[in-house]
Amino acid sequence: MSDRLAVLPQYLLPKQALTRLAGRLASAEAGALTTAVIRWFVGRYGVNMAEAANPDIASYKSFNEFFTRPLKDDARLPAAADFLCPVDGAISQFGAIERDQVFQAKGHSYSTTALVGGDRELGAQFENGSFATLYLSPRDYHRIHMPCDGQLTRMIHVPGALFSVNPTTARGVPGLFARNERVACVFDTASGPFVLVLVGATIVGSMATVWHGVVNPPRPGVVREWRYDGETVVRLKKGEEMGRFLLGSTVVMLFPKNTLSFNPDWAPARAIRMGEAMGQKIAREGA
Repeated sequence: MSDRLAVLPQYLLPKQALTRLAGRLASAEAGALTTAVIRWFVGRYGVNMAEAANPDIASYKSFNEFFTRPLKDDARLPAAADFLCPVDGAISQFGAIERDQVFQAKGHSYSTTALVGGDRELGAQFENGSFATLYLSPRDYHRIHMPCDGQLTRMIHVPGALFSVNPTTARGVPGLFARNERVACVFDTASGPFVLVLVGATIVGSMATVWHGVVNPPRPGVVREWRYDGETVVRLKKGEEMGRFLLGSTVVMLFPKNTLSFNPDWAPARAIRMGEAMGQKIAREGA
């Protein structure tokens, strides 16, 4: 079966309704039933609870509390690299942005402008730059960390569809990551701007950041933006938590031209861990 045929049922499913229902169920505190669901999930997906700060499955009051569980302090030691991998998961794609086009999968690309919600000026800052798309499966740790030091300047919530973001769907749905609901976080760094985008998906109940809390819901159906150029200053260090998914999804990062060279060990479909080396700074002329 072709990838396009495989994803056809997703066009017909009531994805918004399913996502609302999943969000309510995941936040419910149902005692023994919640514990049973978590125990099944751990066994089904092979979740490594030995890494969790709290490995006691029965102590989690809701599925969301379990799903966004913190890890032990020594579970992810940072590599000696300029840019760290921000999540656990697998590499979907990474590499060069061709003019303004970000590669999604064979036959599919999307523009930087579309990804950030239609802001051409923002999207143009990443022309011929670099990108990385990282997929978080259900078994993974679902907190997102900073790849480098940065100061937040903007956060943009873009309404959209809620297709799955698994590899089959990435191959079968054109413009998937610029089509789904997403939250784009724009940072200033010593190497210039970068954008970290949290992409929603089917049954992703919500996305949250450490400075704002839950961003969605609400889902008003229009682009919402917050600016952090006044009294509200948000500075985060490399490796520090910046957000989390309530149920799994994908992260996309955009970097300007001549900012970083990726870890030579990276390759599409390779498993990754938060804190491993993602890349090194490219030395700039005159620096």
